[in-house]
Amino acid sequence: MKIGIIGTRGIPNHYGGFEKFAEHLSVGLVKLGHDVTVYNSHKHPYTQNEYEGVKIIHRFDPEFKIGTAGQFIYDFNCIRNARKQNFDIILQLGYTSSSVWHWLMPKKAKVLTNIDGMEWKRSKYSKYVRKFLRYAERLAIRNSHTIIADSLAMQDYVDEQYNENSVYIAYGAETFKSGKKEALEEFGIEPFSYNMLVARLEPENNIETILEGVVKSTSDKLFLVVGNYETPYGQKLKARYPDARIRFLNAIYDVEALNNLRFYSHIYFHGHSVGGTNPSLLEAMGTNCLICAHNNAFNKAILGDDAHYFMDEIDVKNQLELIERDEVELKKIKANMNKIEERFSWKLIIKQYELIMQQANI
Repeated sequence: MKIGIIGTRGIPNHYGGFEKFAEHLSVGLVKLGHDVTVYNSHKHPYTQNEYEGVKIIHRFDPEFKIGTAGQFIYDFNCIRNARKQNFDIILQLGYTSSSVWHWLMPKKAKVLTNIDGMEWKRSKYSKYVRKFLRYAERLAIRNSHTIIADSLAMQDYVDEQYNENSVYIAYGAETFKSGKKEALEEFGIEPFSYNMLVARLEPENNIETILEGVVKSTSDKLFLVVGNYETPYGQKLKARYPDARIRFLNAIYDVEALNNLRFYSHIYFHGHSVGGTNPSLLEAMGTNCLICAHNNAFNKAILGDDAHYFMDEIDVKNQLELIERDEVELKKIKANMNKIEERFSWKLIIKQYELIMQQANI
């Protein structure tokens, strides 16, 4: 099959989320014998036209100049080029700025859309933007051959809301079983002496709820906040929580360093409350983390009974003060590691995508 992938900044991954997914999937599909093209922003640091057998097409992306509106222009440029490529399949990752151009999609290609999450629920957006995102979601679902949901909760939402038969294919992850204590030296910390979270610093990720719980708790453990704080909201958080126990580390793109931080954490907090299967949750599950997650359908569909949950800062406070890594908790950690190997391995996810693409191409 000849496959085109749109909707990301490009590969190799320098951003996270869909970019990491696009890299694993595209390289994996090439290894299975398919002709795969990924569209890259012209601002992507990788400037070659091929990556591990994947063809790369660079398109003009003015987001760096004009902000969010630039995403619509970038997607337009990608879709316009896709009309010349004779793709059998176009995989659209997300819909926010691409579904409005559905009428430009090449007629021969079958369009498969990974719907991601309910973008219109994100509190960072104004009510007008959220209204548009509901509209964009409807366009994507109406004009796609197949809708892919990466969580069972998201699949239920799509099928009930739109009377659609969507397909569930999870996000992928890898296991990290052997930490290196020396990797903690640059951070000046000891194994299991700290709690942490890894997230985009945005309101819907419940960062404030978690940090309020830290402040209210009697725990003397350090709390690491890993995420880009060089944003207005990030700066607001830093100013609001000067507690000596809270350390903002900014975003960490060194996978080895990040995996070791997760591996040796005491409790890993996951506050994401909007969207499907969040990549950082699966990564935490695969790296020896004892997880305390926001109590919502998306997280519970993945973690089940193998995690602790919180709804407010009092829950966070109590978890910080009461949880110990005893034999019961170690069983939860092992169960989550097993889930990654049995249900969320990249090899399995890539084969599932190949199958759904083959079915669409019949």
